[in-house]
Amino acid sequence: MQVLGICGSLRKGSTNLLVLEEAARMMPHGSTLTYDAEQVGRLPPFNPDLDQDGRVPPPAVAAWREALRAADAVLVSSPEYAHGVPGALKNALDWIVSSGELIEKPTALVVAGPGGGRFAREGLRRVLEVIGSRVVADATLVLGRSQITPDRRFVDPELAAELRRAVEALAAAARAVPDIERSGVDLRR
Repeated sequence: MQVLGICGSLRKGSTNLLVLEEAARMMPHGSTLTYDAEQVGRLPPFNPDLDQDGRVPPPAVAAWREALRAADAVLVSSPEYAHGVPGALKNALDWIVSSGELIEKPTALVVAGPGGGRFAREGLRRVLEVIGSRVVADATLVLGRSQITPDRRFVDPELAAELRRAVEALAAAARAVPDIERSGVDLRR
């Protein structure tokens, strides 16, 4: 099973990258989590004129959509900026509103920011649900930057255990997806 990690932060030393690194190490047997830390930052600003009436989307958008399409599940790790979703991540999600790559795709949501991230988590959950993603309730987690040491480790071992439980819940949800959904058949008809 292939899980795509999506980092909502463009910072090189992001806490959200740490979350993806740790989650990749925690994946159950037979599952892998891969991520491209810069992918959402390479996307052009969303413009529906570039993506309608049979036009070919920009190459970075096509690559983004293909990465999502190929994944069995998605783990989004994002900071909270000004009580909301970071602009680069929202832009990336805007590019897939009408293309359908996340429809019924199991999705985990981790928000890691200075003071936690309950506002961003709620905003992201709403956006992901509008897009058609299946947000896995047992695979959501909010953590504060203060819960990470300067050498990039979790302060509380229970936090690592919570992340492991979220990763396992996501993997279980992905394994439960019927084969017809994984085959790429358009279920929207």
